[in-house]
Amino acid sequence: MIPLLAAVGAITIAVLLWRALGAQRISVPQRRPAVAPDDDPEFLRKLSEQQRNRRPEDNDS
Repeated sequence: MIPLLAAVGAITIAVLLWRALGAQRISVPQRRPAVAPDDDPEFLRKLSEQQRNRRPEDNDS
């Protein structure tokens, strides 16, 4: 029984060391999640500018 526990312990330590020190993972570049138009800061900025540009025209008439 003791040799079995020693083997499991040795394998566990080997796997932990392998994961910590070696085997660099190649990470896939993560894409930015899709942003809905009402959450997109650029869209909201443009919309706000359009509204500001329309207001002076409405007040002149």
